[in-house]
Amino acid sequence: MIVKRPTLSFIEKTYLPGILQGLGITLKHFWDRVRGKTKITLEYPEEKPQLPEGLRGAPLLVKDEEGREKCVSCQFCEFICPPRAIRIIPGEIPLEDKYAKVEKAPKEFFIDMTRCIYCGLCEEVCPEEAIFLLPKIYSLSGYSRKELIHDKKTLYELGGIYARPIKKWEKK
Repeated sequence: MIVKRPTLSFIEKTYLPGILQGLGITLKHFWDRVRGKTKITLEYPEEKPQLPEGLRGAPLLVKDEEGREKCVSCQFCEFICPPRAIRIIPGEIPLEDKYAKVEKAPKEFFIDMTRCIYCGLCEEVCPEEAIFLLPKIYSLSGYSRKELIHDKKTLYELGGIYARPIKKWEKK
């Protein structure tokens, strides 16, 4: 199939109609802004955008209501992460703790936010509900890549405490 190109007039070949049409749209937006009709941009740090329902934020670790780590170093999130943004080094709970022989805890836990694609697979696969994509953290920035690799301490600070209806180690 051959598509025939339309023949352009001299004025159309100079791109003048397209340029004038673009300037007309720009002037219309300018006058609307001057009159206060429409607001085109947000003054970001001061004005926060309206976030859609169900937004996936940054993956963060949470603690239970007693302040214990919920992560048990099962490494499911590390294995399922498509871009390999999560790295866990398993550790043991100190022997003085009453849960020492029952559970493990991560010695180190890192999430590389430059690699994370916010897919939510880590949240879905976690058996302990220890990792969540919380929408309160959606704007991550830093001056270097090293600042965007969050360690366990940072992830728990940002994640906070998540109350859980099931208390698996509660004495009855």
